[in-house]
Amino acid sequence: MFDDRQFDDPGRRGFFHDKNRAFWILQGGGWLAYLLLRALSGLANSMGVAFILPTIIVTATGFSLSLLMAAAYRRIITMKPIITWPLTALILASAAALFSVLEVWAHATFYEPGWQPRGIEFLGAILLDFSVLGAWTGLYYGINYYLLLAEQSRRMTNVAAQANSAQLEMLRYQLNPHFLFNTLNSISTLVLLKQTERANAMLSRLASFLRYSLVGEREGLATVAQEAEALKLYLDIERTRFEDRLRTRFDVAPDVLTARLPSLLLQPIIENAIKYAVTPSETGADIVVDARRMADRLVITVADTGPGLGGAPTLPSGDPEPAGTNVGLANIRERLRQAYGDDHRFELADNEPQGLIVLIDIPYQTEAGLRPPSPGTLAPAIAASASPPPGPQASPAPAQ
Repeated sequence: MFDDRQFDDPGRRGFFHDKNRAFWILQGGGWLAYLLLRALSGLANSMGVAFILPTIIVTATGFSLSLLMAAAYRRIITMKPIITWPLTALILASAAALFSVLEVWAHATFYEPGWQPRGIEFLGAILLDFSVLGAWTGLYYGINYYLLLAEQSRRMTNVAAQANSAQLEMLRYQLNPHFLFNTLNSISTLVLLKQTERANAMLSRLASFLRYSLVGEREGLATVAQEAEALKLYLDIERTRFEDRLRTRFDVAPDVLTARLPSLLLQPIIENAIKYAVTPSETGADIVVDARRMADRLVITVADTGPGLGGAPTLPSGDPEPAGTNVGLANIRERLRQAYGDDHRFELADNEPQGLIVLIDIPYQTEAGLRPPSPGTLAPAIAASASPPPGPQASPAPAQ
């Protein structure tokens, strides 16, 4: 039979899904075809009906020998080639010799009773029998090596998918610990001031936000509607600290509410806006989140009225790092790369007269994973992709 190790996955489909069924169909069908061809060949050569009985015996012999060969091959197929191939040749030669002996005996006993073969005469059919069993051996090894290769490929694909999923989960859970510290510190302060209602409300929002960040779909995707609600929870928590200094607006087109994107993808951008636009300013800042569909793309922009790229710290490479943490922009870039490969854009630009505008352009995908056709063109730059945030739009600067 075929090696059981190729069929451990019950989800496999196709002819080889059931190993026993596949083996017996091929085994039975192959030897039945051999019987029919031998019988028809004998009848066509005027050997008479008497030739059919020894042909049946010969076919049964080949059928039985091939079962024994399968049992032997199954044990040596995974050995080193230097062991597998000599053993295979030995088994094949021995089986062909035995096959020839039994075939000559059956022919002499049931078709030519007057003939008494002796010695080397019993190997008179070894060339034909070696060819038949050799073809059977080739098919057996070919099918099993194909299944082994397919199984290894499937396992490598699964390992790669699991590694990719683990990396996405790791990136997804990289929340800034300063956010948690500041939030818990604010709750503690409210409790000390005996403002229990505000403390309870803030704690409830924090619990909801953490639940969303830790409990999501296996592939780490969320709809735009879910992402917007999570951002609103996050902003409500921060608004407890900043009050009127934090002003936000969401401009989300109705037709993108069910579009999917990596969950918590925008949170580091909002965190950056709060840290560098709201915190340093006595009057605070405005933050505008815009999401819309353009052709088969989902275009999201986040704009603020902070200091912009010029007021942000830089990385050792000289690139701006407006996210305020070591995992901010790197997290976003890596998650976009993991999810979409090169089929995405992530750009930063100064917003006039001041501030920063961030653009994310990804494939438009619904919850069913489809990209329905829609008229329109892809926005070539940030200026064409966002509804008016605070201040005029700006030309793009690609994020490296």
